[in-house]
Amino acid sequence: MDKLKAKRAGLLRRKTRVRGKVTGTATRPRLCVTRTNSNIYAQLIDDVAGLTMASASTVDSEVRGSVKSGGNIDAAKAVGELVGRRAIEQGLTEVVFDRGGRLYHGRVKALAEGARSAGLKF
Repeated sequence: MDKLKAKRAGLLRRKTRVRGKVTGTATRPRLCVTRTNSNIYAQLIDDVAGLTMASASTVDSEVRGSVKSGGNIDAAKAVGELVGRRAIEQGLTEVVFDRGGRLYHGRVKALAEGARSAGLKF
């Protein structure tokens, strides 16, 4: 049980460090990534106004039907493309990337590449 607490504390410490450096505005919102074992979520957040401008996840009906599992790289890429399309529809082309304390690897990286392929710049 101590290993789990230490791992969780490390994640929280890294997340806090990243959030201290990354803030979103109305013209350049923060692309926040949240990852669980079975799903991945992405939000575009304006921290100044405290608003979520767009979001996408593997529990959305658009993604759920097209992927086999919500917890793999293909699903993360699909979520990235979907959040990118939704951002472009709102006229947003630039974002700042918030990896949420996770390493830029695997599903987090796939989501970022999917968002870039949809036209977002970061």
